Amino acid sequence: MKSLSLPLCLGLLLTSAATARAGDAAGTQVRVPFELLVTKHIVVMIKINDRGPYRMIFDTGAPVSILNTKSAKETGLISKAGGGGLLNLFGSMDQVKIKKLEMGDLKALDVPVIVMDHPTVELASRLWGPIEGIIGFPFFARYRMTLDYQSKELTFARSGYVPGDILQTLMTLMAGADKPAIQRLAPPGVWGFSIEKGRNDEEAGVVVKTVLPDSPAAKGGLKAADRLLSLDDRWTDTVTDCYSAAQYVKPGSKTKVRIKRDGREIELLIEPQSGT
Repeated sequence: MKSLSLPLCLGLLLTSAATARAGDAAGTQVRVPFELLVTKHIVVMIKINDRGPYRMIFDTGAPVSILNTKSAKETGLISKAGGGGLLNLFGSMDQVKIKKLEMGDLKALDVPVIVMDHPTVELASRLWGPIEGIIGFPFFARYRMTLDYQSKELTFARSGYVPGDILQTLMTLMAGADKPAIQRLAPPGVWGFSIEKGRNDEEAGVVVKTVLPDSPAAKGGLKAADRLLSLDDRWTDTVTDCYSAAQYVKPGSKTKVRIKRDGREIELLIEPQSGT
């Protein structure tokens, strides 16, 4: 079966509005409690434009955030009559922006969300109580994040990174235009390796598919067939996780990369270079 693959800086990848930096590059840490479903999905409570709370799946593998139509209407994101518009072709109603999203003491402004009655969310809601949507990349990419399963807490600190319009990237991918989409998804530094994750691969981490000769990855000791477990102390269980982790690393900074090779876990140091 075809696997999912994302080249991490094969050559000089382009940066875009997605890599713009906000003025507040760092912030105090905020801890947010979470609930763990039997499926191992993380569930958090949020408020939208001072309404709620709403119960949401927190998914570091989700490239977009999704909110069901009922909650979108309650919070004034769409009219009571519904919407329609640009994204009806893909089964959703529209992309809108949440003016204020609160998760515990954490507050984020102008968070894009797709209004959509997602079948997976609806099924989870029937099995484990009301769930209104999914919190994904456009929210969590703004922060450095750690996850503590023992205490069931997420810890956030503002990174200064401002995500671009990843929805446009996804629509390009759906249309089959792979090259422009990969350019928009470029991390700010050149690493020199690519990864993949098979659809039936349930093991932790992603597989390193290729390593360019004389690249930062090669100089740091990374090899093809290594299983990448974490990058900059961030889990890399999916292709999206890996891309997200790479986004936070500044070119020229030595970065811890944890891998599994021949059954042993090894820690490497890789120093991504500027792509300019």
